[in-house]
Amino acid sequence: MSNVSYYTAEGLKKLKEELDHLRDVERPKASEAIAEARDKGDLSENAEYDAAKEAQGLLELKIAKLEEIFSNARLIDESQLDTSKVLVLSTVTLKNLANGAKMTYTLVAESEADLKTGKISVSSPIGKGLLGKKVGETAEIAVPNGKITFEIVEITRN
Repeated sequence: MSNVSYYTAEGLKKLKEELDHLRDVERPKASEAIAEARDKGDLSENAEYDAAKEAQGLLELKIAKLEEIFSNARLIDESQLDTSKVLVLSTVTLKNLANGAKMTYTLVAESEADLKTGKISVSSPIGKGLLGKKVGETAEIAVPNGKITFEIVEITRN
């Protein structure tokens, strides 16, 4: 089963840049470190060689994971987004019904989430609780210290 993830053009570009950096810069460095350690003698007692091989294995694992994510990534056509309900890339203004506080979040793919800039993952508890809701509806979302009820005030696109 493939795990399709939806990305903005900016998010997809960052993912590609990271993958290219790992393949083109980090992979040759790892090979170099192994070659240097190998030149230092007996491999059975060479901790530097073992560490370099382990680092290479972890790097290859990370590259394989990013390649899988990239192969399952889909670019979202932001002009086609429906603003009648909360979807990926919707910018949602919420009102906390307990204290009246308003907040605005943009729902994005997990790898693009950044709370400092107001971007939350669609797979987060709040993201999951908001998907499919319309303006005026409420969403009761389970958080670590209980449940919070939000009212959807506005849905827009970026």
